[in-house]
Amino acid sequence: MKLAIGSDHVGFELKPIIIDYVKELGHEIEDFGPNSSERTDYPQYGKKVAEEVASGNFDGGILICGTGVGISIAANKVKGIRAVVCSEPYSAKLSKEHNNTNIVAFGSRVVGSELAKMIVKEWLDATFEGGRHAKRVEMIQQIES
Repeated sequence: MKLAIGSDHVGFELKPIIIDYVKELGHEIEDFGPNSSERTDYPQYGKKVAEEVASGNFDGGILICGTGVGISIAANKVKGIRAVVCSEPYSAKLSKEHNNTNIVAFGSRVVGSELAKMIVKEWLDATFEGGRHAKRVEMIQQIES
């Protein structure tokens, strides 16, 4: 997979750990910032990663802020994005299988690096099941229109 990643200043220290891990798993990943731990605003990075995913330039995205909540809310404002914030791997897996999420988010103040890796792995390994879930994803897309 080709992935986009972004964070705010709070998620900045966890981001390179996740980038290295994603590369170890054999995926491509591009960092959309920030490039330092200087205070910044998460909506700009959530939006940028979401736009890149929605445009089809990337297969999915990873977002990190303090809780994962704010940055995922920002990403979900972009049409075509189904971002999920997760603090454990099971929800990450089911979010892809049932909701066809295209961005996973988590909080560096909520999960440590090893749990973050587990969340990312489960999300990356999962596949959308379609079937009865496809109708529901279509209903979500209709809400956007």
